[in-house]
Amino acid sequence: MGRGDVHDARNQHFTHFFRVVNEAQPAFFLAENVLGILHDKYAGVVDSALSRVSRDYTILDPIKICAADYGVPTSRTRVFFFGYQPDRMEELSSVSFAPPTDLETVLVGSALEGLPVRVDPRWQSEADGWRQAESHGFGYFSARLQGCIPAGVGDALALKRLANEGLSSGTLGTFHSCKVERRYAALGQGERDKISKAQRLDPQGFCPTLRAGTGPERGSYQAVRPIHPVEPRVITPREGARLQGFPDWFTFSPSKWHSFRQIGNSVSPIVAERVLNVILAALQ
Repeated sequence: MGRGDVHDARNQHFTHFFRVVNEAQPAFFLAENVLGILHDKYAGVVDSALSRVSRDYTILDPIKICAADYGVPTSRTRVFFFGYQPDRMEELSSVSFAPPTDLETVLVGSALEGLPVRVDPRWQSEADGWRQAESHGFGYFSARLQGCIPAGVGDALALKRLANEGLSSGTLGTFHSCKVERRYAALGQGERDKISKAQRLDPQGFCPTLRAGTGPERGSYQAVRPIHPVEPRVITPREGARLQGFPDWFTFSPSKWHSFRQIGNSVSPIVAERVLNVILAALQ
């Protein structure tokens, strides 16, 4: 996003990642980035970074992963760079990271099921955001919404409130003018608002990539959020979290801006789990 300047100093973050790999010499490395890094103009950045570790690691070709192919209700696609020391784990190839054959496809409608449909725009504070959250279904995605909690992970209060009261944080409302609500209400599912560029979600489809917006140094602009499938409003942070594959007990920043920054910058936990499980098996 943005100017796509190959000389932008932030491009060196990728190189510094591999500097650390070279110094730490882990059994493997896994780096995620946007698809744009595969553009020809960034070839020098990528080659320079990988050259720091190429003598010690078997490096696979970049792996493109669409979250929807791994059981997450979003079409978000990213590229992963993976390498390993062959004397410390079993051989892996790009095929090793192919989507599971028994994959359960999760769509927007089923992902949002169990969350409040009617959201009061006056729900603005952290305390207001605690609302009922139910998990429906019995598949891989549903099980991870409220179960499969690793030991020692998660905020104690959030885990307690979900278990005892069925409450999850982050259902924060957004004020829209009557004019905007009328525009949103007139949109069909999958259609895009011509002014805000926000897309109404299709319950039988996938959510587009949720973006992070910009940081304070670049104006603190909030990224455009999708419109709820049936309500004339943009989605809440908790709905965004569901669409990115986060469990209901995971807590984000109290503000909508920071919450969507965190969600937009994240790797889906479900994608991460599936990819890292392949690596774990090879380590063992």
